[in-house]
Amino acid sequence: MSRNTVIQDETVTQNDPSKPADLDAEAAAELEGVPDSLKEPGEGQAALEERIATLEAQLAEAKQDVLYARADTQNVRRRLEKDAQDARAYAATGFARDILSVSDNLTRALQAIPEDARNDEAWKGLVVGLEATGRELESVFGKHGISRIAAIGLPLDPNQHQAMIELPSDEAEPGTVVQELQAGYMIKDRLLRPALVAVAKKPD
Repeated sequence: MSRNTVIQDETVTQNDPSKPADLDAEAAAELEGVPDSLKEPGEGQAALEERIATLEAQLAEAKQDVLYARADTQNVRRRLEKDAQDARAYAATGFARDILSVSDNLTRALQAIPEDARNDEAWKGLVVGLEATGRELESVFGKHGISRIAAIGLPLDPNQHQAMIELPSDEAEPGTVVQELQAGYMIKDRLLRPALVAVAKKPD
């Protein structure tokens, strides 16, 4: 057999129509381990884009949750700081309210001293001492942010005044405080005790 005959036989063998089934089986075996995304590029790209979109949405949601958590933390911190400041500023509220009764009694005692007793040498020292105690008490109140509420001649303020009686008056406008029955006090910007007052009304 000549060389040309051998080459021709090999060519016939490669193009033999009886072999396609074997070749298809080999190709299928080779593609068996290949991912579907590589077998069908269009569908793989769409799935990848969908996955990326899902992850981006989850990331945005996580960022939003972090922002909310940070805002809540800041609000809690500010609230705790304010509570601590209020606790320091108004720690003496209960004690101050109790001391006001002492101040009231001292004021009433001074008002009850007759004028002649004030000029009497036997009582003068006692009167001066009581007046000095009253001034010292007012000074202590001022150091702790406790101030007396103005009342006489002012319109009735429900936030600071408590009307006890109405007095007919031709001189004052109705609703004006004309008498203070008990002094009121503030502690910083909070009401410690309202002023008990009498307000004017039109004469009958």
